[in-house]
Amino acid sequence: MVDSISSSLPSIAELVPHAGAMSLLDCVVAAEGERLVAEVVVPEAGLFNREDGVGAWVGLEYMAQAVAAWAGWQGRQAGHAPRIGFLLGTRRYRSAVARFEPGQRLRVEIQRSYQADNGLGQFDCHIHCGEAELASATITVFGPEDPREFLKGETP
Repeated sequence: MVDSISSSLPSIAELVPHAGAMSLLDCVVAAEGERLVAEVVVPEAGLFNREDGVGAWVGLEYMAQAVAAWAGWQGRQAGHAPRIGFLLGTRRYRSAVARFEPGQRLRVEIQRSYQADNGLGQFDCHIHCGEAELASATITVFGPEDPREFLKGETP
């Protein structure tokens, strides 16, 4: 378990191409090889909040943003700016809770399990609060070489 933030790790804003209300993670607490650990304190109010907290389905976005942070961290080591990627889907999203409660400190752990040459990858993801695992999934992502061209439909 990671207890403190490494001062050598960049901020989320430096790693993830999200801004404003769509930037959901607070910080990266560990990154090494194929693995990254991020944290988020569930906010009292925000884009995804209801009166009783944040729906557990938002855990998929926490996981996807942790993958984006991992990709940003990898890219930063190679001298590249963060770029957009795409969450294609998930297998077996499991949640032990219906919602994440305001004030909970969630630890989002991701580990790359597969990477194809074309930018398709899979990550095993887990969300913990303390020692309890609140959610888990395997997510599939796609990071094209040129996201703008891909969105135009001009990438084979």
